[in-house]
Amino acid sequence: MSKYVGAIDQGTTSTRFIVFDKQAHIVSLAQKEHEQIYPRPGWVEHNPLEILNNSNEVIGAALARANLSASDLAAVGITNQRETTVLWDRHSGRPLCNALVWMDTRTDQLVQRFARDGGQGRFREKTGLPLATYFSGLKLLWILENVEGARRLAEKGDALFGNINTWMAWNLTGGPDGGIHVTDVSNASRTMLMDLQTCTWDKEMLEQFKIPEACLPKIVPSSSPYAEITTAPLRGTQLAGMLGDQQAALVGQTCFAPGEAKNTYGTGSFLLMNTGTEPVQSKAGLLTTLAYQFGDEKPHYALEGAIAITGALVQWLRDNLHFFDVAGQIEPLARSVENNGDVYLVPAFSGLYAPYWKDDARGVIAGLTRFANKAHIARAALESTAYQVRDVVEAMEIDSGIPLSSLRTDGGMVVNELLMQFQSDMLKVPVLRPKMIETTALGSAYAAGLAVGYWRNIEDLRANWGIDKTWEPKMPDADRDHYYQSWKKAVTRSFAWVD
Repeated sequence: MSKYVGAIDQGTTSTRFIVFDKQAHIVSLAQKEHEQIYPRPGWVEHNPLEILNNSNEVIGAALARANLSASDLAAVGITNQRETTVLWDRHSGRPLCNALVWMDTRTDQLVQRFARDGGQGRFREKTGLPLATYFSGLKLLWILENVEGARRLAEKGDALFGNINTWMAWNLTGGPDGGIHVTDVSNASRTMLMDLQTCTWDKEMLEQFKIPEACLPKIVPSSSPYAEITTAPLRGTQLAGMLGDQQAALVGQTCFAPGEAKNTYGTGSFLLMNTGTEPVQSKAGLLTTLAYQFGDEKPHYALEGAIAITGALVQWLRDNLHFFDVAGQIEPLARSVENNGDVYLVPAFSGLYAPYWKDDARGVIAGLTRFANKAHIARAALESTAYQVRDVVEAMEIDSGIPLSSLRTDGGMVVNELLMQFQSDMLKVPVLRPKMIETTALGSAYAAGLAVGYWRNIEDLRANWGIDKTWEPKMPDADRDHYYQSWKKAVTRSFAWVD
């Protein structure tokens, strides 16, 4: 039997390939960043061909570093930045335009168009999602309406749509020469085109958005042997797992029971709570989403709070304001002051996501005095992540009726111990960092490995999970209340900035 499982982790800023063993240890890893393209304010694009080339490069590099070949892998899974939208020519394999990234806001006029009749929540019951620039159905509609020839090709089935997982799977399994055109339930649930109950494309949504069904991929489980990979260096390996990145992290954190939750601190932050085999409709501004489906089992659902900007705020301080040279320097800078100096930074660069859903919000720094310096702003940037997570946790507790007892964390920001302590203080519960923080890639590896019998069941996966560090709340209640109320005041100052 092959010794390992591979995971392609295609994220917002980079692509990685990670090889895991049966105990969920990393055997090898390679990573490469791709260009962030900003043609206009609010527009964010990626080059799908660059992403594809980078993926091939990191796959080859990771295998070479461990002296492995495709035959050493039992299966490969894909996890991906969700909602990022690609439309490509099925004959040439070339994208019709750059990919529209999940945080791109060019569909704001489409959101307003559809919200006029029935409001922002008119499709929530069916899709679990509010009308927002975030989701890929409206991004696809924008391409169909604005890229020459796109609608004609899509209606004939000569142009194929997908999130990045679909683009990757099609290319890995043959591309124009018989590549599979599929997406899993977790990614399909992010399009606003899928019926949550039936896990099928919804005819009414397709008619509303004028999306031709001929361009859509087949919806498949998250864990299933899909096809053999036909391209080097993975030729001959089974492609067997597929999960949107946040659902993958939920699986990687082994949150398989209703009420179990995790938060991923990445470019944005995403808090997901498993709600079992029935969707829970949110009344507090959260998303209802497909968590995963393993083979022929019933799909599992989740409540999700999506926060657009957390780690990206650290990048902004580094790249736009030049506060420091590398992201890791923000922690000592923030620690150099005793507190935030009553400064609050609301990073509504592309509006606010859960639980506010304000497309017209924009970023603000509030509470500035002559006393404030860049260390206070750096500290306010870190703290803004913890405040936003608390906003989502409170909404999740209202919707689920389940009080949070602890928070499992993962993602790049969990190495920041100042942030983790402040998060525990804001939530007033323990914050847990697992030994394995690469839970997004691990989740897709788990999905692929389960599909081919590398792992027998979810108990095998649970046995791999362990705690690296726990932060306990220490802040006095009066301080906690002051900080959070000031944050809420600052958030309201960001509303309705765009006319």
